[in-house]
Amino acid sequence: MLLGYTPARMKRKTALFWLSFVLLWWLTHALGYLIHEYAHSFTAWALGYKANPLALHYGRLSFLNLAIQRDIDENVHYDSIFAAGKGYLAALVAVAGVLFANGILYLVSRRLYSFAKQRNRRMLGLFAFLFCLMNVGNFLCYVPIRTFATHADMANLERGLRVSPWWVATVLGFPCTVAIAHFFMRLLPDARSFIFPCQKVSQVVLVAVRSFVMFGYYGSAGLQGYGRTSHWLSVVSSCVLFPVVFVLCWPRQKEQRAKPRCPESRT
Repeated sequence: MLLGYTPARMKRKTALFWLSFVLLWWLTHALGYLIHEYAHSFTAWALGYKANPLALHYGRLSFLNLAIQRDIDENVHYDSIFAAGKGYLAALVAVAGVLFANGILYLVSRRLYSFAKQRNRRMLGLFAFLFCLMNVGNFLCYVPIRTFATHADMANLERGLRVSPWWVATVLGFPCTVAIAHFFMRLLPDARSFIFPCQKVSQVVLVAVRSFVMFGYYGSAGLQGYGRTSHWLSVVSSCVLFPVVFVLCWPRQKEQRAKPRCPESRT
C-alpha cells in the first residue's frame, strides 16, 4: 500500500470528490448555460436590437429551473431583426451562443485542465473537465441534434443566412465532431487516471456519467418540440450512442497496469 493511502482515507477522499462532483456539475452547467444565453443577449444589444443585455427571461422559481436552468432563455426578439431586413444579423445573434460562448469556453476549459494537471490540482482538474463537458455537450445539442429543428437558434441561423440545414451541419459539424471525439478519446481517458487514480469503480462511474450527460442529457434535446428529424437524432443519441460510447470508454486493464502508481495530489 502506498504511503498515506489507507483504505479509510481513500474512502473519505472518494466520498468528498463525489460530493464535490455534484456541486461542480451544477456550477459548470449553470455557467455554460448562462454564458451561452448572455452571448445571445449581449450580441443583440451590441447590434442595437436589445436595450438591456442582462434582461434574460429568467423564468419562475422552481427546482428544475434552479437545477438545470430549464426556463431561462435569451429574451431576444428575432422577428424585429428579420422585419428590419437584417437576417444576417439575426443569424449572428443566433449562433453567438454555441459558437462564441461555448466555443471559447471549450478552449479555455481545455487549457485550464492542462494547467490543473501540471500542478497536480485534482479539484481544479475536475472543475475544468466538467466545464469542458458542458461546452462540448452544447456542441452536440445544437449540431446535429437541433440543426434540423423547426424553430430556435439553428432555425434562425439558417433563415438569416438563407441556407439549408445540411450546409450548417457540414460547416459546423466538422469542428463539433472533432471536439466531441477529442473529449472521449483523449481527455476522458486522461481525466480518469488523474482525477481518480487507482480507483476502478470511480473511473467506471465517471465514464458512465460522462457518457450519459453527453448523449443522454444533451443528446435528448430534440425529443420534444423541435420536429421529426431532431426527435430521431435524439433517439439515436440516447439509445445507441450512449451505451456504445460507454462500452468503448470502459477503463481497460492494460491502462491500469500502465499507470501503477497513485501519487498524492493537492485538492
